[in-house]
Amino acid sequence: MPSIRSLSGVALSALGSAQSVLGMKSPLARQAGYDIAVSATCTNSQLSCHNTSAVEDLCCFNSPGGALLQTQFWDTNPVTGPVDSWTIHGLWPDNCDGTYDASCDDARAYTNITAILNASDATDLVDYMQTYWVSDSGTAESFWEHEWGKHGTCISTLDPDCYTDYQPTEEVPQFFNRTVNLFKSLPTYEWLSAAGIVPSSSATYTTAQIQSALSANRDGHQVYLGCQSGALNEVWYFFNVEGSVQTGTFEPSDLVGSKSTCPSTGIKYPLKAGGSNPAPTTTSTGTSAPTPTSSGAPFSGSGFLNVVTGGSQTGCLISAAKWYTGGGTCATFSAASSGDTFTLSSSKGPCAIVSGALTCGATVSSGEFAADGTSLSYGGEAAFYADSVPSGSTQATVYTASHATSLTLEWQGK
Repeated sequence: MPSIRSLSGVALSALGSAQSVLGMKSPLARQAGYDIAVSATCTNSQLSCHNTSAVEDLCCFNSPGGALLQTQFWDTNPVTGPVDSWTIHGLWPDNCDGTYDASCDDARAYTNITAILNASDATDLVDYMQTYWVSDSGTAESFWEHEWGKHGTCISTLDPDCYTDYQPTEEVPQFFNRTVNLFKSLPTYEWLSAAGIVPSSSATYTTAQIQSALSANRDGHQVYLGCQSGALNEVWYFFNVEGSVQTGTFEPSDLVGSKSTCPSTGIKYPLKAGGSNPAPTTTSTGTSAPTPTSSGAPFSGSGFLNVVTGGSQTGCLISAAKWYTGGGTCATFSAASSGDTFTLSSSKGPCAIVSGALTCGATVSSGEFAADGTSLSYGGEAAFYADSVPSGSTQATVYTASHATSLTLEWQGK
């Protein structure tokens, strides 16, 4: 089939009727970084599913799959993912009316997703997916291949003709990175816990309670709740998009075409094996709270290093220990304690302060760090610095000596 498709039968939410639309090529100016693709013509874009006439440029307008669903699992038999987190099911385009296209381009149904991501220097993304995007019945790789082939190939703004000098598979990292970033902005476990809804071997909940807890974080927009044998096991978050999937703005929307399969009362939220009946948390933001660490106690295990400026999280460190705010995947760091100090490493290699800058790499000799509560400390100081707050694809160097922007690095255990 051609890479730019002649599409018909697109449901319009505003009219409840169908139209025929044709995607036209739109040059993209690609920036550094596997997850960045900026459309040169995606200005004043319409919100998908809200058009009242045909849209020609389907590189800047998602159609017919204008409703995008970020779907999540709560698997308990067998258990997948951490005991205190939901996991990723996928990112699905829906035709604004509950119908959807599937497996739209067999020529791009790739069977080497891991290799594609690693070749795109997306090893941090793969590391994250291996924890949070896993299957309960097969390999993670086969799951990723299925989600890309069935759903990713049906997203119009990822069509090869939407790229200048298209290189085969370059749209694949963008699909997986956007899905992961959406998932990280939708912390189902934390939102439910903040409302007193926690996994339990005995407690049950109502649909109204669960919907209220989740929709309160989405401007009142409800979600799809999936149950199996009366137990909550799936949530679908619906969005419309202004612009492309790669870089557009995702606006929460109500569910379309699907009715929740949970009973109105008596809903079970079972524990994952290895979990315990936890107390509700008070976290209600889109970011996990840093793991509590007593003053002076070294970090240990795996975690993220979030950048905090002015009391708010502003991005995180990626694997080379650069500060990034452009929506990429935060690097997983490993902390190994030794007495009151610890060493850090990322997928790039050991971390240390080199020429006054935080650096991780294969040629770096491990440095010693300490903890000040949840903050990373070096040389007795928890303050770090940068020349400015980075934006877009810019990566900022983090220094120990004073520069224009002051920041702290907060440990978030996995």
